[in-house]
Formats: sequence, structure tokens, C-alpha cells
Amino acid sequence: MYTIIKQSLIRIVPKNILFKLEPLIRFALYQFYRGKTYQCSICEKRLRRFVQLGEDKLCPNCGSLSRDRRLWEILSSEFLTEQAEVLDFSPSRSLYRVLKEISLISYSSTDLSGDFLSDYQYDIANIDAPDQKYDLIICYHVLEHIENDYQAISEMYRVLKKEGTCIIQTPFKQGSIYENLSIKSKEARLKHFGQKDHVRIYSINGLKERLIANGFDVAVKEYNEPEENIFGFKQNEVILICTK
Repeated sequence: MYTIIKQSLIRIVPKNILFKLEPLIRFALYQFYRGKTYQCSICEKRLRRFVQLGEDKLCPNCGSLSRDRRLWEILSSEFLTEQAEVLDFSPSRSLYRVLKEISLISYSSTDLSGDFLSDYQYDIANIDAPDQKYDLIICYHVLEHIENDYQAISEMYRVLKKEGTCIIQTPFKQGSIYENLSIKSKEARLKHFGQKDHVRIYSINGLKERLIANGFDVAVKEYNEPEENIFGFKQNEVILICTK
């Protein structure tokens, strides 16, 4: 039902208006999910349950997915230092809204597609920013869309300050990276990579090696949770913490 309502709104309401109305629409939806069993770590609303989207859990009030809530826990506990310059690629709207409200950081988002809330439209493979500008870069579920990922990684390294941090996550598979840039059609990409706008599936070690080859030091962080946990986190999740 949630997906049907969402697709209907997307078809009939212009995107810029929908983005503005989204908090009100979601607050109305949240009334059907009020409870005490679960809690969204971003908007802090208590829920009787999350919205189940396939294998993921969505907060009806702010729209956060499990990966957004995990990222917020990491950011808020470790990386949002005072006066930090932060660049976020294609952020979730739930995180964009909460990060924009934090006065102690300088937060900017960028999205080339126009599908996300953003302040800039940087090409990740050619970032229009000076060297060593940012203390923190967030690159969540972006690199699997980028054909020239080596160049994108190089650009993030360039604009990151010395001793800065880049937090990266993509879908992962076992074994080695699977990619074939000759696969161009949406149908073929869906079949081979699991999504029509993906161009590869990384392995953890494969992505780690590409990041190291571009100069990063990389720590692989693994998070394990019970299947039923109050914040709706995924049971198993891997995030790469990259430093310059």
C-alpha cells in the first residue's frame, strides 16, 4: 500500500512541490504507525512498526531507511565535529533535513541527477571545488552508479582535507567486483547488477583496494544486530571509513 501511494503522488505532484509537502504528508502517515515498540534514530518518533519495503524498514515519519539510521548514528557519535566542512553526495532527504539544522557544521549536499535535495550539482568525477576543502565526505550508495569510479575516488581524495574522513557504502557481494561497462541498457543492468542504474557490484575487498590505490587508508567497519532491534537496523552491515 505504501508503494502504491508513493508512486501515485510521484505521478501527479511535481517533484519540487512534493519535496516541500513531504514532511506534512509523512506526519499524517505516521499517525497510523504510532507506538512504543520501535524508534527512528533520526526523527526520534516512536513506532509500533516500521514500513516494510522488501527486506528494508522505512520510517513513515521521516522516510529514513535502515542504512540512513545507521549512518546518522555513526555521524552523530563520531564525525560531526565543530566547524567541520561536510559534503554529502545524493543524500536521503531525512538526513539532509536533520544535517541542515546543525549549526556547528557547514553542511552541503550535491546531486547531479536532480532526484535529491541538494545545494550543488557536482559531477563526482570532476568536482567543482578546491583541493582540501572538506573535513568529511559522505558517499553513500553512489559509486555503483559511476562508470569511472577510479576518477570519482581520486576527486574525493583531492577535495578532502589532510586527516579528513570519507564514509562510503555500496551494495556488496562475495568474491570479486563484478562489472562490465559494455552493459548499457536498463534491462540488462537490472539483470546483471540488481538495479537498472547500477554499473557494477562491488566486493568489500575490491572496493577497499581501489580506495587504497587512490591514496586512502581504509578501515572496514562491520555492524551486527539482532533481527528485531528497536531502531530497525539491518542485521549485518559494512561501511568503509576512509582517511587521508
